[in-house]
Amino acid sequence: MNEKLNEKIDLFPRTRFMGSKQKLLRFIYENVSDIKGEKVLDAFSGSGCVSYLFKAMGKEVETNDFLKYSFVIALATIENNYYKLSQNDIKLLLKDNKSHEGFISRTFEGLYFTDIDNLFLDQTYANIELLENPYKKALALASLARACVKKRPRGIFTYVGMRYDDGRNDIKLSMKEHFKKSIAQFNSCVFDNGRKNRAFNKDIFNLDDADYDIVYFDPPYCSLYSDNDYSRRYHFVEGLMSNWEHVKINPKTKTKKFSRFLSPFDSKQSVYDAFERIFKKFEDSVLIVSYSSNSLPTFEEMIEIMKKYKSKVVVEEFNHKYSFGNQKNDLENNTVKEYLFIGKD
Repeated sequence: MNEKLNEKIDLFPRTRFMGSKQKLLRFIYENVSDIKGEKVLDAFSGSGCVSYLFKAMGKEVETNDFLKYSFVIALATIENNYYKLSQNDIKLLLKDNKSHEGFISRTFEGLYFTDIDNLFLDQTYANIELLENPYKKALALASLARACVKKRPRGIFTYVGMRYDDGRNDIKLSMKEHFKKSIAQFNSCVFDNGRKNRAFNKDIFNLDDADYDIVYFDPPYCSLYSDNDYSRRYHFVEGLMSNWEHVKINPKTKTKKFSRFLSPFDSKQSVYDAFERIFKKFEDSVLIVSYSSNSLPTFEEMIEIMKKYKSKVVVEEFNHKYSFGNQKNDLENNTVKEYLFIGKD
């Protein structure tokens, strides 16, 4: 990877998003840079960092994710080639706004953040609604979500209170300070790669078929050792993307979460058929799959499925240690082999 590209991908905001491939970007680049093709689909964009790598490589990139949180990040950083939040925009976002409904302050009082931080979230969301440009709005929402994740101990919302407060500076900073820092980081990564890139928020099987040269898959891992429930971990920031209009909170739950987003890739009863269907859907493209050794299908099974649709399958391997998991069983199994399956004709 040349120095210019290396500097470019380092601009992408760091995240603790589960399954993010940010630490594997150079490994991915080394194994995809020679693949011919100009139009790329990142079918499960997640944190957006792999999409950003392809964009920095000069590809025409389309992204998709069923999480609105991931879609907003992709809209702000992949589809958006030009727009940044100006100083006037930032002043608008930070101003006092008495017209807010106080939904967050009422609904999540005492759960995740202080009353002051909850008020800031209510006011700032109301101010974001005043932005007319959809890309600026996406930048602001992505920055607000990142502020919440940075401020939250362990970056997740599976528990209430602050029992995992380890004294990190991120926890000491106010929500407002995190928001301003996140705006600066998201602004810095906006650039024009000369392509018309697009972001989608759909079930991947409902995405219109298109003529993609390369399709990259990083689906939820079906693991025997830990769950892959993104909605359980990130329900707060997912709801924040629409002020909880696209989800329904279950008031009986302690964390005020909503029902899990179901995916055929997160169950051993459906994951095999899901891979069959998705490889069939994009069989005219080069298929690239990020996967790990503690997931289903197994290494051998993934090769067998992919070979039904591609005449040649190459597997690259990278040793990677995950940082997630607080149960003894998770910690014993979090050292895995990370694979990159590449299927070509």
